[in-house]
Amino acid sequence: MQLWVGLGNPGAQYALHRHNVGFMAVDAIAEVHGFDPWKKMFQGWLAPGRIGTQRILLLKPATFMNHSGRSIGEALRFYKLGEEALTVFHDELDLVGFKVKVKTGGGNAGHNGLRSADAHVGNAFRRVRIGIDHPGHKDRVTGHVLGNYAKSEMNRLADMLGAIAAEAPLLATGDDVRFMNEVSRRLG
Repeated sequence: MQLWVGLGNPGAQYALHRHNVGFMAVDAIAEVHGFDPWKKMFQGWLAPGRIGTQRILLLKPATFMNHSGRSIGEALRFYKLGEEALTVFHDELDLVGFKVKVKTGGGNAGHNGLRSADAHVGNAFRRVRIGIDHPGHKDRVTGHVLGNYAKSEMNRLADMLGAIAAEAPLLATGDDVRFMNEVSRRLG
């Protein structure tokens, strides 16, 4: 069993924020792979399902980004899973927009959701980093991260989320390199 967590902030007003692209990714995976409906659990929303032969639990913490680790830790403890079973989908400022990279472990690069996860479960989990571009100057970061995707970006966003969902079976079996390559190929 694996726990896949999308990071974001709860509430309709945040739905299209760049900071919520983790929520968007797990929503796309749930839809494409026919997961069970979302239900309130672990201070968030949980949707169980399967991708191929792998049992996957999708989780969207409802604790707001800065406290995501509470929800993640609660779910891991309940299912008696370790960090190796955890994958976190999150926005990444230091990655070109709509680029998707996977890595295990590492720092949090100032990302409060990752900082919270690190504090509650350690940092040796897999991360699916979804590029949102850097706005160029640190004074503009907050507005950029907490800003909506532009109308002109919607098609690229939909294509990227579709590619992540379509190639999720590769993540489920641990083939991270092929997952990245296939997502990149789909996005041209």
